[in-house]
Amino acid sequence: MKFIMLPSPLSVLIAGLVLQATAAPAAASKVLTPQSFNQTIADGVWFIEHFSPYCGHCRKFEPTWNRVVAEFEKKPDPGIHLAQVNCALNGDLCNENGVTGYPQMNLYRNGEFVETFDNRDFDILVNFLSTRSEPTGDPSSSSPTAEQEENAAEVIPADETLIIQTPRAEYNPSGDVISLTTETFDDVVAHAPTFVKFFAPWCGHCKKLAPTWVQVARRMQHKLNIAEVNCDEHKSLCSKQGVTGYPMLFYYSHGAKTEYTGSRKHEPLVAFAEKAASPTMQEINAHDIDKVVDENTVAYILLHSSSDDSIVNEVAKDSQVLLGSPPVFVSSSKALFARYDIPTSVSWAVLAFKDNDSKEPTSIFYPSTPPSSNTLSTWLFANRLPTSMELSRDVFQQVMNAPHHPLVVIVATPKDAQKDVSSNLNDIAKKWRLRKSHIGRQDVVFTWMDADQWGSWVKSMYGVKVKDQPKIVVADHNRLVYWDKDATGQPIQLNAVSVFSAIEGIYGTKIHSKHSENIFERAVRAFNSSIARTEGFIVTHPYMAVLLILGFLAAVFMAIKRLLDDDTDLQPGHRYMKGGRLD
Repeated sequence: MKFIMLPSPLSVLIAGLVLQATAAPAAASKVLTPQSFNQTIADGVWFIEHFSPYCGHCRKFEPTWNRVVAEFEKKPDPGIHLAQVNCALNGDLCNENGVTGYPQMNLYRNGEFVETFDNRDFDILVNFLSTRSEPTGDPSSSSPTAEQEENAAEVIPADETLIIQTPRAEYNPSGDVISLTTETFDDVVAHAPTFVKFFAPWCGHCKKLAPTWVQVARRMQHKLNIAEVNCDEHKSLCSKQGVTGYPMLFYYSHGAKTEYTGSRKHEPLVAFAEKAASPTMQEINAHDIDKVVDENTVAYILLHSSSDDSIVNEVAKDSQVLLGSPPVFVSSSKALFARYDIPTSVSWAVLAFKDNDSKEPTSIFYPSTPPSSNTLSTWLFANRLPTSMELSRDVFQQVMNAPHHPLVVIVATPKDAQKDVSSNLNDIAKKWRLRKSHIGRQDVVFTWMDADQWGSWVKSMYGVKVKDQPKIVVADHNRLVYWDKDATGQPIQLNAVSVFSAIEGIYGTKIHSKHSENIFERAVRAFNSSIARTEGFIVTHPYMAVLLILGFLAAVFMAIKRLLDDDTDLQPGHRYMKGGRLD
């Protein structure tokens, strides 16, 4: 008989510890334990990787993590600390910190959890940490010497551009969300750029967004006001601001209001807020214009005389409605005035360029334009879209619900034809832009969309079924109508003749439109619109509304009284009498 010796419990434990030690990543950063964790992260900004030595993703991520650690360790004043927690050894600590998978990277500031970051790309990680670092500002470690500053001032690269930023006060000094009321709202948004969340306490999506909104306010400290309005408590204010659902996010700046319709996750919200808080304009020379227009699908150029520098700050303020895109460039070059035939009597003008074409601006704004409220900002906003683009989820709202209500040419195309369709549509859009017949008429935006992703939406809105060939409609989303035939009565084809025929037919009302909604949906929308108009009238004119209601009730009362007086005159020996005759 052959006996098998079983390992003792002690040997199993030792073997397990050895396995953990050999399986654990060779951490280049500090490894924290339950005894050291809270005390270590209590001061400064800390980025912690929670890992398990048995996790394949953790082992694969280890070289990248070590590179990131080395990247920040070589900086004299990195402003951020990196460390790790082994969750195989310290499971309770990881549970306390909300770790649900490995690796999970959490950011802490002065001992408080800030956010979780889940992208493991080296460049993205370094950029993320750099934007959240808080250097101590120790002159001995990071400030240049007087000699270095003098030498740096002597050499300015030839291609260096001047960044002109709008002078502004320091906003959001405390890093907290501001609760606005009917009494404080107008004053706050009128005096400072403000990102506002309109919410209802019972709304599930609002509850989910609430902690993220607090983090956004913290990130935008000293940069941008982050505020909120409780629509249950301030219904009239929310109605006045056009709030139709919860939560709704609006950015207010210099009298302009822009709805934010992007992702409500932390990073996209912060990216939007950062861009909105830092509108800049770059100064260029005459020889730079071809390059900057070639690099931007849409670009604005402010041309001004060298004696009129004050207009730069004025345009910078108005351009904040663009939230940094498209960019605005500045030049006082006389050569550019001559190149684009800007009259010498004009002290400044703003030129819009599209489709990377610097030969001729698509539109020019002159100061002689008849004055009206927010004229320049309105013009900037109306010209911000390229002539041709993909209609994706990221840009859907700004295209279809653009405030200047353009006609939108939509080409729904199968995936295998998208490259050719995009190229053909771009050529058609450029030809349309060069035509003069559309000047002063409803703007046109040319778009293509992925029929695989948008197939059900295109079918429900426009009755379009995409199989092997692209399908084309022209939509006026503001009126919820569309056209699918050109002036000859044939389906619109992907060529300039057919598309232009359809657009000209729409301009001349020679083609009948179709509704994007059925009869029932239109009836419901009309009813809701009448209710909304009535509610808006009551909110705007409460006293007049009360008088009208009282007048209506009085009229009803008088009508009933007259009816009763006529119909109930019962005389002895007679039936009911009405108007002196027997009924």
